[in-house]
Amino acid sequence: MEIKLYVGNLSYATTEDDLRDLFAQAGNVVSVTLVKDRFSGQSKGFAFVEMSALADSQKAISMFNGYKLDERELKVSPARPREESDNRQRGGRGNAGGGGFRRGGPRQTRRY
Repeated sequence: MEIKLYVGNLSYATTEDDLRDLFAQAGNVVSVTLVKDRFSGQSKGFAFVEMSALADSQKAISMFNGYKLDERELKVSPARPREESDNRQRGGRGNAGGGGFRRGGPRQTRRY
């Protein structure tokens, strides 16, 4: 059973390979996903590391929670399940339309 860990407080310079090498010290790493901004491609400062066994994930938490990597103290914990996305939960309007601008161009004035 694969266990996903949340890894926070990462330096923007930290790469997926850096995390894979670090967490491999605790056991078998299945995957590493560094979360990045979709527009700039820059790291958002957190990642998810998937370990192959519960014992490996517990060892990783005890080894790396509070561990200093790139001058930053890591926060490592079991990842929470992803919540279902819903426009009301996000506070967005979804595809409800609207907007703050007038349609139809500038207002025309009559000339007599």
